[in-house]
Amino acid sequence: MLKERSDAPDRFFEAEAAGLAWLADAEDAGGARIVRVVAVSAGRIELERIEPERTGSARPSTAHARAFGAALAATHAAGADAFGAPPAGWDGPLYIGRRPLPVAHETSWGRFYARDRIQPYLGIAVEVGGVTSAQLLVIREAVERIASGELDDDEPPARIHGDLWAGNVLFSPAGAVLIDPAAHGGHRETDLGMLALFGLPLLDEVLAGYVEACPLRAGWRERIPLHQLHPLAVHAAGHGPAYGRALADAARATLAL
Repeated sequence: MLKERSDAPDRFFEAEAAGLAWLADAEDAGGARIVRVVAVSAGRIELERIEPERTGSARPSTAHARAFGAALAATHAAGADAFGAPPAGWDGPLYIGRRPLPVAHETSWGRFYARDRIQPYLGIAVEVGGVTSAQLLVIREAVERIASGELDDDEPPARIHGDLWAGNVLFSPAGAVLIDPAAHGGHRETDLGMLALFGLPLLDEVLAGYVEACPLRAGWRERIPLHQLHPLAVHAAGHGPAYGRALADAARATLAL
């Protein structure tokens, strides 16, 4: 699988390769399988080809879905140096899709998440019409609450994929393979929130496998909108006002926690 972009930002594909390598480091400890990088250079990355689990079907087997949940828990448990930390050994930029993703070295998840995962995309979203001024008020109120640290917990920084929507989870005959990360140190529930946002097949089975391997703190289902604020902000900045409405709804749910 070859991806090329003549207009790729600085070290764009190199950042992807670094993220893939960092996530793959957790495989020996039972972490999720990560697509292999064949070659990478400026504007170009070549990856191994992943054959689908079943031709013409996007649905994995129940066993593979549960195994993926357990493996994802192991990847998260491999940890990171701090919230917002880049892949180990990587000193370049990070990206979420085509947009820059700020690097941080925070001890407070809330401060990091508000400042570096939601706020950078709000101004863009307003400018392009993805978020209205009325929606911005409730979103900012939620951001302020998150930044205060009120919703912080004792979870250590997890090694997260960072862009874990359904399209970045490929099911092969051997099980799930992850592609296209925005890997960094974050909260493990953020990966789970993104899986829920974009409808991964057999998500309940994935979550059952995850919780069996590594239980989640009570109330995690109610916190899903909190962890969806980041991907919704990114999408509101580039994919239309429907995401702005969803972002405002998630902000209201966050304020109700």
